[in-house]
Amino acid sequence: EFNGSFYQPSAFLMMGIPGLEALHHWISIPFCALYLIALLGNCMILFIIKKTQSLHEPMYYFLSMLAVTDLGLVLCTLPTTLGIFWFNMRRIGFDACLTQMYFIHILSFIESSVLLAMAFDRFIAISHPLRHSSILTKTTVIKIGLAIILRGMVSLLPIPFLLKRLTYCGKTELSHSFCFHPDIMNLACADIKVNVFYGMIILLSTVGMDFIFIVVSYILIIKTVIGLATKEECLKALNTCVSHICAVLVFFIPMIGLSMIHRFGKNVPPLVNTLVAYTYLIIPPALNPIIYSIKSSHIREALLRALWRK
Repeated sequence: EFNGSFYQPSAFLMMGIPGLEALHHWISIPFCALYLIALLGNCMILFIIKKTQSLHEPMYYFLSMLAVTDLGLVLCTLPTTLGIFWFNMRRIGFDACLTQMYFIHILSFIESSVLLAMAFDRFIAISHPLRHSSILTKTTVIKIGLAIILRGMVSLLPIPFLLKRLTYCGKTELSHSFCFHPDIMNLACADIKVNVFYGMIILLSTVGMDFIFIVVSYILIIKTVIGLATKEECLKALNTCVSHICAVLVFFIPMIGLSMIHRFGKNVPPLVNTLVAYTYLIIPPALNPIIYSIKSSHIREALLRALWRK
């Protein structure tokens, strides 16, 4: 149709939940609830940590980073998702789509790295409790945070340019209510081997390596815990890791599932693809504040004190 000439669409069309378009207004209710929980919950975590002097420790600094990242993910997807559900606003400009995609992927990579930093913090706290404060000083935590942001920004910087160089076919309909690199890439008529190869290498060298190091950290933690004298000490040490383990599972399982579906699941029903995508981007930001509020007695007590003062 385009005789092999370069063609770039002015806009893409985003998709809500396939087959349930007539129910979008009703479906928006649980989505609004999840977004509200994510916004209020993560803001609450940040407020409690900022106002409570006893929580100015590495573990809670990393939790603050996680909360900021979750807020960023929510704010990236909320306008387009609710725009479709409420007003059927499916159109998004080409450059706006690439910008949204870039920030979604950056924030996802940052969240993965923050979870790794939290695993390292737990390992140091359990294996070398007397040296914990001297190893993870405030300056060290800031340097780790800056390195995490820089790694995400630099590693993903080529992605928008790799997409802009492609020639696109007449089809402009995306699979989600947000822009995702494999989704945009698959609409191109040109050879996308470079995009596939670079995307896979970056995914494996960042998120993949983060997950491996998290697993290694917990193997070392378990090895240390087994050597503790009493069963009570073992349970107390492991209990400090429960909330982090939950956050890791909630983030990595849907992320790996969505990546596999986009790359290998050509015959997966669109509804499954959509549900996994929403689970990946909306559920972790909503659940993380709840998980940490329930499992962390320090945050729970600080929250109750703040409410009691009110």
